[in-house]
Amino acid sequence: MTFPSLTWASLPWVKATSPQWRYALRNTFAMCLALSIAYWLNLDEPYWAMTSAAVVSFPTVGGVISKSLGRIAGSLLGASAAILIAGHTLTDPWFFLFAMSGWLALCTWACAMYTNNVAYAFQLAGYTCAIIAFPIINVVDATRLWEIAQARVCEVIVGILCGGLMMMILPSTSDGSALLTALKNMHARLLEHASLLWQPVTTDAIRSAHQSVISQILTMNLLRIQAFWSHYRLRRQNKLLNYLLHQQLRLTSVISSLRRLMMNWPDAPPTIRPVLEQLLQALAKPNCDAYTVARIIAPLAPHDRQNYRHHAFWHRLRYFCRLYISTSQWLRRLESASAITEFSVPAAPALMRHTDHAEAAWSGIRTFFALVSIGALSISTQWESGAAALTLAAISCVLYSNVPSPYSSLTLLLRTLVLLSIFSFGVKFGLMVQISDLWQFMLFLFPLLVTMQLLKLQIPKQARLWGSLIVFMGSFIAVTNPPVYNFADFLNDNLAKIIGVGLAWLAFAVLTPGSDARKSRRHIRALRRHFVDQLSRHPDNSEHEFESLVYHHVSQLSTSQDEPARRWLLRWGVVLLNCSHVVWQLRGWEARSDPLSQVRDMAIGLLRDVMSERGVQQRPLAVTLQELQRICDVLSHHHQPAARELASILWRLYCSLSQLETAPTPGTLTEQTA
Repeated sequence: MTFPSLTWASLPWVKATSPQWRYALRNTFAMCLALSIAYWLNLDEPYWAMTSAAVVSFPTVGGVISKSLGRIAGSLLGASAAILIAGHTLTDPWFFLFAMSGWLALCTWACAMYTNNVAYAFQLAGYTCAIIAFPIINVVDATRLWEIAQARVCEVIVGILCGGLMMMILPSTSDGSALLTALKNMHARLLEHASLLWQPVTTDAIRSAHQSVISQILTMNLLRIQAFWSHYRLRRQNKLLNYLLHQQLRLTSVISSLRRLMMNWPDAPPTIRPVLEQLLQALAKPNCDAYTVARIIAPLAPHDRQNYRHHAFWHRLRYFCRLYISTSQWLRRLESASAITEFSVPAAPALMRHTDHAEAAWSGIRTFFALVSIGALSISTQWESGAAALTLAAISCVLYSNVPSPYSSLTLLLRTLVLLSIFSFGVKFGLMVQISDLWQFMLFLFPLLVTMQLLKLQIPKQARLWGSLIVFMGSFIAVTNPPVYNFADFLNDNLAKIIGVGLAWLAFAVLTPGSDARKSRRHIRALRRHFVDQLSRHPDNSEHEFESLVYHHVSQLSTSQDEPARRWLLRWGVVLLNCSHVVWQLRGWEARSDPLSQVRDMAIGLLRDVMSERGVQQRPLAVTLQELQRICDVLSHHHQPAARELASILWRLYCSLSQLETAPTPGTLTEQTA
């Protein structure tokens, strides 16, 4: 840990801004108030109330509400599980160990199966059960079990209520304002993204930017959920917010589709780039309308009826302009809407997500065997502090099984525990033994917490470390009623906590999470499976659902360091999504009974021959591309305008599929490493 230079201007209290002071004071007051109330209620371990207040210290109202609801539900579920499991297995430590390990494995698996508040509730259900049940492994009185479970739940609720009270007294930035600002910023960034992607080059910066845009749009769904809980006006506009997210995803798809058309257009007019730059500048203005856009893009209108490439680009560009202007209008309506305004919003499904069942099951298995191994060591050696090791190992396995980098998270937790062990020793045996009232300890605790909260905000690189120190500090200082100062127990418990996290780290090293390459292959197989379903007459997912599902898959490896795995997942997602849009547009021809409908069916049949869940066959792909090129050339000379329109649509399909010419064939070694 590095500290800033000790000059007057660099002191955290001097350079803190008003929002930082509000955040630090709100969370500090909540933690101190929770500790005081729990101490006044004579709860045996009031420091858990302080820890609970720290955990729900979210910077926005909606985050506090949604997180608190998940924490209460998870705590009640975990306490109930602890009572049921420990109550029936108190006399058999091995049965108790296997039952607890099974429950925690189930919670770990459920965390990976769900998202947001549901996943958070299962996390709480897992390690709340561990916090309650493991310390009473030697207790045989069922009444004592009920008292401990009741005390832990009361402490959690006290911490949540104190956090909510301080959020009402010192409110933060509105979730609604944050969401509206994020939507407008993303809307403007899409123009910058279009300017980048429409460059006639291919670089890693373009791929990274595309994944970044996708991840940020999907992250705004979390802001939407928080705004739903905290803002009545936006709760009434939830359908519109969901629709806007889908519109921004669609704009991202259209930008990518236009890039593929330009990359495969050998004789594109030289005026395209200047006109596109002028168009993007005009769209960035708040008063831009359809007439202004039409005048700007008029020079790009095709004059040759047989140039299907130009027609494909022209139709897609017009669609992009209409989509962007429509989204801009909806954003302005949303911003100016009152609390009672109602809009007739086009139907849009909730954003789809995919569950990696293999990784979820593996995480549950890892948690089970890790806890059984640590518990077996504790039972066989009669380790008095084995309960503390089991508790921290359980928390580590449940919390970090589904994070992108579990090793760095566990390493950070080990650093936190070592620092807190040294710090809490000085506080407990140097300060707390000399005071007799809680208010005297508050004189030390309050400025300490304020300083730590400010440092957390002012040093972003160390924010995770400071956050962990704040959350776990209460359980190390362990303010109890009455106070206990047993040096041997203190040393053994802290050492056991560090060993427990270390053994959890070892479990992750032995039963390693799936590599990014394996995850990429699973995501790609799932994408291909869902795309094959899109080719059926009655697909399970609509166009919007498949689009959000593809982007969810792509975002799963957005922070991966495995560049080939990340690149191929993005490429497959973009290709299949562009092909899906073409397929849905071709379905608009179903009412036709002329020979053009047979051409459409032939094109969809060619896609079925090329694509399967296992991958793409190179020879059929080459044949398909040649056939699509031939069909486009023939239709471009057809006397019917509908035929030339169909040629432009099939040209989009050709441009999308051509990106897979370098894809690994099924069963090859390249696919195993790509």
